[in-house]
Amino acid sequence: MHERLLHETDVAQRVDEVTSALEQLTGTLEQDEELAVVLERLCRQVVRAVPDTGMASITLLRDDVPYTVTATGDGALRIDQAQYDAGEGPCLEASRTGHIQRVKVSEAAQRWPDFAAAAGEAAVASYLSAPLFIDRQYQGSLNLYGTGDEGFSTLDEALLELYTTAAEAALRSARRYRRAQVTVGQLQAALVSRAVIDQAKGILMALHRITADEAFGLLITQSQQRNVKLHDVAEQFVADVVNG
Repeated sequence: MHERLLHETDVAQRVDEVTSALEQLTGTLEQDEELAVVLERLCRQVVRAVPDTGMASITLLRDDVPYTVTATGDGALRIDQAQYDAGEGPCLEASRTGHIQRVKVSEAAQRWPDFAAAAGEAAVASYLSAPLFIDRQYQGSLNLYGTGDEGFSTLDEALLELYTTAAEAALRSARRYRRAQVTVGQLQAALVSRAVIDQAKGILMALHRITADEAFGLLITQSQQRNVKLHDVAEQFVADVVNG
């Protein structure tokens, strides 16, 4: 009974740690930081969320070529690179299959012998990698490297899945919001540009008694001859007329 209470207390504490890490990640997203910065914090915080973690990294695939976007130390970078060089390993398996990989070093040697040989004497006892999918541009895996003798547990796997799933949802929402911001900014710029061009057309029509199409043609001709954007030509023309 006492051991069961201790186990339940440990589980509750670990869930609290995951929740706290996710709250910090959400706070980071609200600061409107670059995705690379957010991923770096995601990587650091997962060490807190899954206490059996010694090192962590995030692998992304670009045109199916893996690279490490962030890591908590050189050791994680070396293990990642060993997988990339061998073309196999837990992080690549998670990235490509979409399934969490939880293996001890001895099991890794059987499943991925080339990687195990390349990893050499890395001070790691077990591997835990979860697929990470934000969108088609950003997908890969979140990789944990454990130094404990017992290796990662099923609880660690469940906690990482919980953390990764929630982080993915938050990151997707942030990406959509930022893309919407960019689109709105582009639309606003386009509207301003259109307004200036319409002003220039109106002035040309009044000065030369020509049609809107003819006025627009004059602006395009100036733009091409001077190798200057149409908006800039129109803006300069309006300014010259206004300033006399």
